[in-house]
Amino acid sequence: MRSKYRSLKIRIILQTLGISLIVACIGYFVLDIFVDGVFQDPFAKTVVYIFERIGMDELEAIRVYRLIFVQNKTMIIGAGFFVLLLLSFYLGMSKFTTYLRQVEGGIQMILNESKDRILLPSELNPLENKLNEIKGTLKEQRRIAEESEQRKNDIIVYLAHDLKTPLTSIIAYLSLLNESPDMSEEQRAKYTGISLEKAKRLGELINEFFEITRYNLQNITLDKKEFYLYVLLEQVMDSFAAVFKQKGLEWKIEVDDKILIYGDPDRLARVFENLLRNAVSYCYPNSLIEVYGMIDGDNAEILVRNQGKTIPEHQLNNLFEKFYRLDEARSSETGGAGLGLAIAKEIIELHDGTIKANSQNEYTTFIIRLPRKKEEQ
Repeated sequence: MRSKYRSLKIRIILQTLGISLIVACIGYFVLDIFVDGVFQDPFAKTVVYIFERIGMDELEAIRVYRLIFVQNKTMIIGAGFFVLLLLSFYLGMSKFTTYLRQVEGGIQMILNESKDRILLPSELNPLENKLNEIKGTLKEQRRIAEESEQRKNDIIVYLAHDLKTPLTSIIAYLSLLNESPDMSEEQRAKYTGISLEKAKRLGELINEFFEITRYNLQNITLDKKEFYLYVLLEQVMDSFAAVFKQKGLEWKIEVDDKILIYGDPDRLARVFENLLRNAVSYCYPNSLIEVYGMIDGDNAEILVRNQGKTIPEHQLNNLFEKFYRLDEARSSETGGAGLGLAIAKEIIELHDGTIKANSQNEYTTFIIRLPRKKEEQ
């Protein structure tokens, strides 16, 4: 791109030099031919002849000619060159003004969201390509924003609909408990347990509403410090032990204990919690969830893998967009607001890292790369 702009600059300089050369030629014509030629003989004779025709004798006419033209020769030449300077400035600026008007028209097309391609003169090809690139980028950003807003609205509708189910069940079972004081202890315990599970689900749905609001309002900031990655990952995995046991899942963690990270441990813990929560939601029952951490040059590479239904490529590319959920999650008991992976990506990128997903042969793997801090020798 720099070479293209350099080429444009050279073209403009050459055009300016061309205009200057033309002005120099005109100046030479004025000085050498007109002033030193015409003024010296034909012009002088013509002026003297005109003066004689209006009643002056020859000597008087020559004296007046010299008084007006010869003695003011320097001023006349200066005025002539000043006019030429204005002319050259006008010619040069008119070209730039034309370019600016055309660029302004291109910018206006961007503002008006025109579907037509921006076209500029061949001299402005680099700028034309850049404006069209900006136009395409803004169009893509608008599309993503609109899709994100639509997804958010859809999720709110789904959540609002899903709220009715556990709430209706809670009311129904509590009503039965209230209306049947002589109910057996076994039956009472069963209905109480169901009501408790539905109340927990209701709480999760309400939290998802708050999560959507917090995501729109939050500005993530980092409180960085040094910590060993394996300590953080083991703590996060331990916090999921009850969840793993409830779903009959096994888990495995292998992390190099020498990996030192300079980052925000609380924020990164949230990243891995979101990834594990996602793994639990979409893994097969009684399967294995694996977490690996290794050194890769100046980076730490962390893998979070679960066994479950293979995610199609077109859905895999959208996983990290906010409010995106796999279709099957909309009707499941585990489908969230679609913010976990979007938040994880934002936190990882704030740490100058990357995150991506891979899904094949019924295994889905999230691959995270974080800059690691080398221990002082």
